[in-house]
Amino acid sequence: MRAKISLVTIWTDNIESMKTFYNEILGFKIKNDLGEYVEFQNTGVRFAICKRSIMHNYSDVFKENHSGQGFELAFPCDSVEALDRTYEKLLSSGVKGIHKPQNMPWNQRTALFSDPDGNIHEIFTELNKV
Repeated sequence: MRAKISLVTIWTDNIESMKTFYNEILGFKIKNDLGEYVEFQNTGVRFAICKRSIMHNYSDVFKENHSGQGFELAFPCDSVEALDRTYEKLLSSGVKGIHKPQNMPWNQRTALFSDPDGNIHEIFTELNKV
């Protein structure tokens, strides 16, 4: 094994709403749609969503209920203005805002929102770019 992440898959029971969210709201183009598995076009790391029930025969672990924030996807913005516009656009598209844009002590401006399954994600931009 190499210490490298090559694929991020989000498990979901709501494949259609998640597909719509990542495709139509966030703008990821669909690379491959197999119904219960959807992979999006993305540079670098492969990105997919998959219906959790597909994995039930693979391992009983996938049948267990999980709770809590297990991961976060962070999406870069080019500027403070772009971040603020993006956050407002997400809200106007019906996306649930979690935390409005705010300057953070680690030299970033960030905002949080959730996908249809309630996973919390971030948009960010660097402050004081050199």
